[in-house]
Amino acid sequence: MKLRRPTRAAAVAGMAFASALTLAQEPARPRVVVLTTGGTIASRVGASMQDGNSLVSAIPQLADHAEVHVEEVTRVGSSQITPAHWLILARRINTLFRDDRGLRGIVVTHGTDTLEDTAFFLNLVVRDRRPVVVTGSMRSSNEISADGPANLLNAVRVAVHEGSAGKGVLVALNEHIAAARDVWKTDNRRVETFRSPELGFLGFVDPDGVVFYRSPLRPHTAESEFDVAGVEALPDVAMLTDYPGFDGAMMDGVLALKPAGIVIAGFAGGRLSAGARAAVERAGVSGTPVVVASHVPGGRIVGNPVGNTGAILARDLSPNKARVLLMLALTRTRERKALQSAFDRY
Repeated sequence: MKLRRPTRAAAVAGMAFASALTLAQEPARPRVVVLTTGGTIASRVGASMQDGNSLVSAIPQLADHAEVHVEEVTRVGSSQITPAHWLILARRINTLFRDDRGLRGIVVTHGTDTLEDTAFFLNLVVRDRRPVVVTGSMRSSNEISADGPANLLNAVRVAVHEGSAGKGVLVALNEHIAAARDVWKTDNRRVETFRSPELGFLGFVDPDGVVFYRSPLRPHTAESEFDVAGVEALPDVAMLTDYPGFDGAMMDGVLALKPAGIVIAGFAGGRLSAGARAAVERAGVSGTPVVVASHVPGGRIVGNPVGNTGAILARDLSPNKARVLLMLALTRTRERKALQSAFDRY
């Protein structure tokens, strides 16, 4: 029997069918939204800051791991981030998760000065178990050995990893994965600046995969009681730092501004100078809630080092994170026992 050679049209049709079949067999890439806010990761020495699309499009390897969509929330250095930015970010994240059940995760790019503040805020107000991964960089994008591209790529890899869900907001830099609650910025310049000195990292982003070794146990995201959907503005919370010879009369100037609450960064273990203790007592008389934290990045405040001043103890939260939690707690209560309960729980 003589075999006929296929016509050109039939060959083209066959190739098209095979190509379509191959595409149909390829699994769809997980979808990730990258929300950009500026910061060093978007900065260029001697030039203007990149927009979000430019930042992401410079890393074509992202397409190997996810279908990435970009939204620019703001474009500022993180020293200019405010609680108003936090609310905008939180609402957008919650809206994206609510409206798109197929969305795998969200990555937030951020400057490093206030990255841990923003991450902890989101950790308490995001209403979904899906991953939110915050990342940044210590070197501008046009410096030699810029760390931003690798950090963003790894953050997307963490966001699509099946083990990332339910671990709260994550911080991914320098191939480390940290819990938003535990992470501190520890160096002004080095790329290994973000560490969890007391409790350690959750995992690592290795070349062959994302590996987790533990999960946070404190309430977060979907388990948190805090919801900012109807919050127009966060309560104003002031911060003071104790020091040898602190003048307690300084509190009068702070109280004149009528803050909703005050955080004092005390010495190790929450111990206070005589002046700071007097300041706490002044605030107590005015009825203004005061939280005492330790400026030492390690160790929990135990017992009651502030006596009967009525102060709330931050336990092992940094002063900055104590301020974040107090701002959120004050949206629900001003009662001292309830506020202390929040700090004991979160």
